[in-house]
Amino acid sequence: MSLSQIEFTPSENPVDLVERLAVNKQWSFDREEDDEISIVVSGSWSDYNIAFTWLPEIEALHMACAFDLKVPNARRNESLALISAINEQLWIGHFDIWPQDGVIMFRHAMLLAGGATLNSHQCESVLTNAVFACERYYQAFQFVVWAGKTSREAIATAMLETQGEA
Repeated sequence: MSLSQIEFTPSENPVDLVERLAVNKQWSFDREEDDEISIVVSGSWSDYNIAFTWLPEIEALHMACAFDLKVPNARRNESLALISAINEQLWIGHFDIWPQDGVIMFRHAMLLAGGATLNSHQCESVLTNAVFACERYYQAFQFVVWAGKTSREAIATAMLETQGEA
């Protein structure tokens, strides 16, 4: 089944479409509640845990993409400075630190207010953008959190365009 055949009908929960996308892509997922699904997508640097949550009261589908990197309190301010520098460069979505456990995550919400319908291309685009952003800046976060670099040093390194693989 091609992605163009996976379409959302207005009477269903938008998370149903996300689940069909995960099945089609053969991604591991967990759906314990009607309004939420968690998907694991493998990247080059990390596995990304992506949660889609339908918020019917504001008619929005929220996506949060986290990777296994917790910010220790001693590196929190520099990590926040890095997040600010990165977010200035992003057109869609943003990074932040989840306050409960210090995990870095990329977040985005799609508004479906007024009867707007969701389609598979939108879901895949949001998911692809999240993984791309996490892959692009993963090492910058590593430099700040584990190597003790400044946000400026880390962002400069992350923005280097490399050719090929070693």
